[in-house]
Amino acid sequence: MRKKSIVAPDWWDYTTLDDELLTDVARLSEQDLFQLSREGFKVVFHETLESFYLAEALQYIEAWQASTPDNPVGVCGPIGPTEQLPLVAMLVNELNINLSKLGAQFWGMDEWVKDGKTLPAEHPLSFQKANLDLCFNLMQAELRPAPDALHYPIGDFEAFSSSFDSIRCAVMQGGQGDVKHWAFNDPMKREGEWADAPPSPEEYLKLGTRVVDLHPMTIMQNSRTSGGGRLSEIPTQATTVGPVETWKSEKVSIWQAGNHDNPFGMRLTAFMISKGLPDSAVPMSLLALHPNVEFHYYRPAIGSCSIEMH
Repeated sequence: MRKKSIVAPDWWDYTTLDDELLTDVARLSEQDLFQLSREGFKVVFHETLESFYLAEALQYIEAWQASTPDNPVGVCGPIGPTEQLPLVAMLVNELNINLSKLGAQFWGMDEWVKDGKTLPAEHPLSFQKANLDLCFNLMQAELRPAPDALHYPIGDFEAFSSSFDSIRCAVMQGGQGDVKHWAFNDPMKREGEWADAPPSPEEYLKLGTRVVDLHPMTIMQNSRTSGGGRLSEIPTQATTVGPVETWKSEKVSIWQAGNHDNPFGMRLTAFMISKGLPDSAVPMSLLALHPNVEFHYYRPAIGSCSIEMH
């Protein structure tokens, strides 16, 4: 039987992995991390935050410029990181890219759920609100995507999922949280059929857009990053784009500037993906099975996993 989680004994997470694997990962140097690239998995270093976030924003522009009304192309994007979003709007305005005319599309990755309902776009925590405030409402009105070109995992999950079949998703961007998720694809609770082992990769990859219970690590992290530590204000559920939709995306692009995970976490998932070690207790590691994944790092944030008091 696998170890109990150090953080949340009733859940699966990366602390249930074998100690030898965790020790090996902690020893990885910056150069070791860079050399984890392989066919289908690319590790990219950025020397400045300016180049990091500009490169992230340019993925939106490149995808949208490939769109036509007859063959629409879209991007699935995160809230976290968000620093790229105003840059996307600036590029659209400066380059005079008419996204509506191009048929350009956007999918939001997730949204909070409170009392059984997704948060309205007016709520200060709403991901819809963040996308509008930080990106789309900063674009000149005549250049913005058509209202029906913005898709969120709200209401009809089946329609949201099927939109990935009729529209080409050129890239799904994301960050990595403390619990090693993309979007809100968190590890599962340690109960029922998964009491002794987490779901197999094959089981987990069958999951589509859905409402999820959030791991305690995720709730704690978001109270710090979005709620000033007001833990009781952070919902314990969310909707999320699932592996099903992720595997319909041509490329998965993960961006790590050191704000949402730590030096160990930034090494762990890259190592597991590179070495083909998918484990649903570490959801990001399941991207080992996706054919086209990129991990982008702000190199000065990679740091080390040495243990010392500060």
